[in-house]
Amino acid sequence: MRSVNRTRIIIWTATAIIFWLCSVWPAAADGPVKLNYRLKWLFNTSVAGDIMAVEAGFFERSGLDVTVKEGGPEKNAIKELELGYADFGVASADQVIRALDKGADVVVLAQLFQINPMQWIYRADQHRIEMPEDLRGRHIGVTFGGNDETIMNTLLAMGELTKADVRMSSVRFDFSPFLKRKVEIWPVYRNSQGVILETKLAREGEKVLFLNPAEFGVSFVANSVVTSGKTVKSHPGRVKAFLKALMAAWEYAMDPANEPMVLAEIAKKDKGTEDLIRMKQLDATRELVKPSPRLKIGTIDTDAWRQTETIMLEEKQIKKPVLVHTRLYGFPAE
Repeated sequence: MRSVNRTRIIIWTATAIIFWLCSVWPAAADGPVKLNYRLKWLFNTSVAGDIMAVEAGFFERSGLDVTVKEGGPEKNAIKELELGYADFGVASADQVIRALDKGADVVVLAQLFQINPMQWIYRADQHRIEMPEDLRGRHIGVTFGGNDETIMNTLLAMGELTKADVRMSSVRFDFSPFLKRKVEIWPVYRNSQGVILETKLAREGEKVLFLNPAEFGVSFVANSVVTSGKTVKSHPGRVKAFLKALMAAWEYAMDPANEPMVLAEIAKKDKGTEDLIRMKQLDATRELVKPSPRLKIGTIDTDAWRQTETIMLEEKQIKKPVLVHTRLYGFPAE
């Protein structure tokens, strides 16, 4: 009888070990693990690391077969995580916080941008903006309902200004109002539209400056890598393998020594952008993703996440505190 019980214990133990190995080991016995990774935007220089994770073999060497899918206005990585269409994705902090406010099970794995690329461009021949108070009386473009409006409202509050102290206009994808000087200060992503406009105006003999909210203490977090809490619990090894490969690819993509290969791979996917613009966009992306050589790409700025949540609460974009710091990978829950 004891022999039978001992045999059962051995079988149960072996079975438990097998199930555990299946959950934590990134690659299955029959081949690489197939995963879907949904980006926030289209293939361009701002997703250089995501592109190189596939093209330079970082995912493959980690035993992963990852399909990287473009994002866009109609794509939402967090919703796709919930529906099971994606295993990992990229989302901005405001998307994460709104989702948590609605009860979503989302976890932040890595923060891709240490400096938010959402900034404002204006001409250098205009009064320089050195403090929020300098926005008084200026004509500012914002995307009403977008996170740039939220950030601008925060800057105005810091300068003890109200919307009555400035003139705000709604912006679209058409840059004409800015180029024709109908709107002074225009919202751009510093490493994409910002580079395009800066280059265009430089060719016409005009210089520009950028209003970076982070310089005034507004650290509103941008794009980060996310997954579901269920995935973190059920497949910890898979999560670690994916994250390690992806961050290694981003480090590779941001290394100036690898620029020729990185630009060549980006050019295959972003054929509508000229070579000079792509090169400048990569330089700008490098400054936002890895502003310091010693800074590890993917580092999560917990204080910035807390501030982002506070700003959204003050702007009444969420109904209640969501304790976003407890949803940051590796950070202990309260």
